[in-house]
Amino acid sequence: MNLLLLLLLLPVLSLSLARGLKRVTLTRHRSLRQLLRDRGQLSHFWQSYQLDRLQDREVCTIFTQANEPLINYLDIEYFGQISIGTPPQNFTVVFDTGSSNLWVPSVYCSSRACAAHTKFHPSQSSTYQVIGTPFSIQYGTGSLTGVIGSDQVTIDGLTVTNQEFAESISEPGRAFLDAGFDGVLGLAYPSLSVGGITPVFDNMIAQNLVELPMFSVYMSRNSESSLGGEVLFGGFDPSRFTGTLNWVPVTKRGYWQIHLDNIQLDGTVAFCATGCQAIVDTGTSLITGPSREVKKLQNYIGATPVDGECTVDCNNLSEMPDVTFTIQGLPYTLSAQDYTLMEYSDGMTFCSSGFQGMDIPPPTGPLWILGDVFIRQFYSVFDRGNNRVGLAPAAH
Repeated sequence: MNLLLLLLLLPVLSLSLARGLKRVTLTRHRSLRQLLRDRGQLSHFWQSYQLDRLQDREVCTIFTQANEPLINYLDIEYFGQISIGTPPQNFTVVFDTGSSNLWVPSVYCSSRACAAHTKFHPSQSSTYQVIGTPFSIQYGTGSLTGVIGSDQVTIDGLTVTNQEFAESISEPGRAFLDAGFDGVLGLAYPSLSVGGITPVFDNMIAQNLVELPMFSVYMSRNSESSLGGEVLFGGFDPSRFTGTLNWVPVTKRGYWQIHLDNIQLDGTVAFCATGCQAIVDTGTSLITGPSREVKKLQNYIGATPVDGECTVDCNNLSEMPDVTFTIQGLPYTLSAQDYTLMEYSDGMTFCSSGFQGMDIPPPTGPLWILGDVFIRQFYSVFDRGNNRVGLAPAAH
């Protein structure tokens, strides 16, 4: 599909702030979950797709904007287009707050996964520079190796110069073969960056491309909506949430890690009674937690394992408990409709749990991961300037 950049010119309130805001919008496509189920690949997808992985003034964001259509994958994963090089070579990437590196497939990669995706041709870019350092990274059950190069990277007309990135040479197995994206653009802290490479957003800040050192994420929950969501670099959009943003300090500057007070089922504390750690991760599809606790949670909501998913009876949604994540004393509640994934196929409706067990060992873990199922309900602002995450109910 040819993804075209649509420029929408709105009244400019401030030339300075207008320079520092870039909006990436997402559109929805039909879910592919049924396709993977029919292929017998759904179980593998759920195992391999987890990318292991601001009282201050609020900023008005009604400025000149660039709206770019992006793809929604399986109704729960969101990714879009960037370009690398001169002239630009376009790639579809996950904007991933759970990692810090940028990588795309290389023309020199012979893996089946690379053959199924767009590959970068360094010889076709006049701004490319050879670095040549070996690169290797692991995402859950998926891994890749490659080399480091440097070039300009453009997101919605915002160009980062001299950006080091990885060109994958080998993507073994099927982890990335069926993925709807070519690569990953990491938006976590530099400490997570493999090889000490400066992340794209850090270079945006250093090169004065954003007025404010923050970005925000909106993900639509309406599967029939033409707008799947957006990433806004340099600020946040008050029209995308209701009420006010609640700011939560980052507890460890690697992932966007925060403290959870507890997790409640229908108002009763069921997990994390003495507090625990969680990360807000756009690169993880579901909400994950320690396997033992998530298994109990699945039992509470009546979920049954089937082909890599925990399915629920769609007729029981009104009877299933609310799940509440308490953060800094405030409740972030998901109803059964919020945490259940619904699939319509051949006149039938299938429902599955939006929770998954994932054990992250010490010293990094254990961790709960608040992935796209959570972010769809709560607009999220990632403030590097103050090392905090802003959360508010998303406006749908």
